[in-house]
Amino acid sequence: MTNKAGRGKWIVSPEWLHERLDDPNVVVLDASWVLPEEAAPGTDVHEEFLEEHIPGAQFFDIDEVADPNAPLPHTAPPPELFAEKVGRMGISNDTTVIIYDTFPPFAAPRAWWLFRLFGHDDVAVLDGGLEAWSMAGYDVEEGPAKPREARTFTPNFRRELIAYAEDVKKALEEGLPQVVDARSPGRFSCTEPEPYEGVPSGHMPGAKNAYYARFMNVDGTLKAPDELRHEFEQAEVDLDKPIIFTCGSGVTACLPALAAAELGHEQWSVYDGSWREWSALPDVPKVLAESALG
Repeated sequence: MTNKAGRGKWIVSPEWLHERLDDPNVVVLDASWVLPEEAAPGTDVHEEFLEEHIPGAQFFDIDEVADPNAPLPHTAPPPELFAEKVGRMGISNDTTVIIYDTFPPFAAPRAWWLFRLFGHDDVAVLDGGLEAWSMAGYDVEEGPAKPREARTFTPNFRRELIAYAEDVKKALEEGLPQVVDARSPGRFSCTEPEPYEGVPSGHMPGAKNAYYARFMNVDGTLKAPDELRHEFEQAEVDLDKPIIFTCGSGVTACLPALAAAELGHEQWSVYDGSWREWSALPDVPKVLAESALG
């Protein structure tokens, strides 16, 4: 993708999308998601999609475009399953894919990462999501997603964009890649509980904490490049060296990954299992709260 509205390769403005909304080769995806344990009573992102979405948008559920046999939720799916799911949404290898969230943005960067993981770089995130679209005065529609003609998507799995537990363990032992945790400082430092039942707060020894929310403005848009660099510097993350991004379950880790990519840094991966998997592994190093140590 070319530069859009003054941003880098991976972000589009509402104005940019509005000008191309009728392009048959542009597919818009609503990837809205909430952490079930933190959702307000009655929150249902599927129902919210039916009530209001960008015209022509398809719903991209990260819990459904996932490995059905994995023990953890929204684990990256096998390539052939991803291809089947997005093909049904009218997406081929030649399609321009634009992904958004409702506010606050959580899962659009995760969906963006999945497309890149399976070899599709003609993909971007709508800056500010549905709220920015509405604030710009553009129309929304209600009801189910309008069916699109199925297309063939051929995946090209990029192993370098995903990290597994053995990759993280090796990185912690050798000091590279840098391990960067996107969870809140409280969850990282054991002063706040994890939102997942039975999962202790804590972190991987040697990991750096770069809270995902600090890469966004209050309106949910991505911060300017100089501000993004400042946030990485504050977290002592060297953008000249490779990075493994992690978080609670592999979702919010994708926001600093998106920020790094916007700055031109491409030597990174996302630890899909993240802290939810790592904390349960018996033979890996952990820094836990004293209560979790027994």
